[in-house]
Amino acid sequence: MKLTRTADVWWKNAVVYCLDVETFHDSDGDGHGDFRGLIQKIDHLHALGVTCLWLMPFYPSPDRDDGYDITDFYGVDPKLGSLGDFVEFVRTARDRGMRVIADLVVNHTSDQHPWFQSARSSPDSPYRDWYVWRDQPPPDGDQGVVFPDKEKSVWQYDRKAKQYYQHKFYKHQPDLNVANPAVRDEIARVMGFWMELGLSGFRVDAVPFLLETDRVQAVDLPDPHDYLRDLRAFLSRRNGEGVLLGEVNLPYTETMKFFGDGVGDELHLCFDFIGMQQMFLSLAREEASPLTHALKERPQPPRDCHWATFVRNHDELTLDKLTEPERQEVFAAFGPDPDMQLYGRGLRRRLPAMLGGDLRRVKMVYSLLFSLPGTPVLFYGEEVGMTEDLSQEGRLAVRTPMWWDAAAEQRRDPDSLLAWTRKLVERYRECPELAWGAFQVIDTAEPAVFAHRCDIDGGTVVAVHNLAEAEVSVQLPGLGGIAALTDLLVDGTVEVSSDGVAEVDLGAYGCRWFRARSGS
Repeated sequence: MKLTRTADVWWKNAVVYCLDVETFHDSDGDGHGDFRGLIQKIDHLHALGVTCLWLMPFYPSPDRDDGYDITDFYGVDPKLGSLGDFVEFVRTARDRGMRVIADLVVNHTSDQHPWFQSARSSPDSPYRDWYVWRDQPPPDGDQGVVFPDKEKSVWQYDRKAKQYYQHKFYKHQPDLNVANPAVRDEIARVMGFWMELGLSGFRVDAVPFLLETDRVQAVDLPDPHDYLRDLRAFLSRRNGEGVLLGEVNLPYTETMKFFGDGVGDELHLCFDFIGMQQMFLSLAREEASPLTHALKERPQPPRDCHWATFVRNHDELTLDKLTEPERQEVFAAFGPDPDMQLYGRGLRRRLPAMLGGDLRRVKMVYSLLFSLPGTPVLFYGEEVGMTEDLSQEGRLAVRTPMWWDAAAEQRRDPDSLLAWTRKLVERYRECPELAWGAFQVIDTAEPAVFAHRCDIDGGTVVAVHNLAEAEVSVQLPGLGGIAALTDLLVDGTVEVSSDGVAEVDLGAYGCRWFRARSGS
């Protein structure tokens, strides 16, 4: 069997950092962040230990959906810079050991995109079949609306086309018809273009929506997963270390299909939305059981695939996979004001505000993130404790300008969140067990304690987290063959008894990582 080279799967122990160029750093004072500003702040990201930068959309756009409504897939929005600025940024990132991936937003375009303007102009337009049209909307047209506060249907009548077009998101974002071979070929060309300019892959937006063809009126529709396999094969031919990180918010059994089931020939990485949501339920209850259950149920991806773990991202904190009573528990704990809630399914808040600014608790959560099996993904500003601005509309509450003043204040403070995040990144990179090892929950008698171990090639790392404010002394069983546990976050050693039990003391919201020392 051919073994995968470690360099080709660099993303398995990467530290991914998501940012919006427009809100990151403004180099010229025009009110917009830009690529030159990003270059100026690249050393902050390097010092943090980031190894992969994920860029939110930077393409030309009317900006009615924060750049996710694109009018040119081959350009840079002029207010952010030029293609030359983009290439210079990628080169600078590479010089610092950071790869760059970008949002691939090809489920839809802006209604201002030249393709759509041509498509609506005539039934004979070469772009007519690039979109999904109907003479009449189907009876279930009001089903599957993503933004129920803004849209009532996924079909919109176009007076010029004299037909209805499909839009799973906003009405100004008509869906592309991926059943059309010409559309699939164009998406590959877009990917190839940006890889030639230095990208190492893509975060694929709204993957399940992109692959849906159930409302396309055609015969012999292609298998949508065959298309995803084709995209991965194309990426791998162009760049053997290229990566596809997928936004797939589905139950575990459904998400596994997007890895390619047992084969692993579709997405390389899928976000663990289920684990994230259960983690917030655990935080709300100060009990480990929801997270424990999720991780025990989480399937093992194929060999050349991985889960991507995260605390927050650029959207609302979605809680859609929780039951209604569970969701209300999280709302009550972290967003009781209706203005903090969005679409009835999520919170438009960042973590520090949700936790009342309790730095102990915030640090514990990020310790949990970096110790869980998977590739950790940070959202810009998390490292300095950014909070939301609820005066902004909708999701924009969590997409406000980066707090550079806070970063400057924390840079030399050893007790700051920034210093803590740097330490976690360092320890994570020093512990290949966390990224590559076999994962196992350690069952304890303490409801508030989440404990687990990761093992590979004779090495073992144990992590223990107290989700509650009460101090606790917890016994960790099943450590046979281990003589002692050496602290990785603070100084200290815990002895393991002859029957394989270690007793660990944890303060309020305490966390400890240990490297196991063999008893031989």
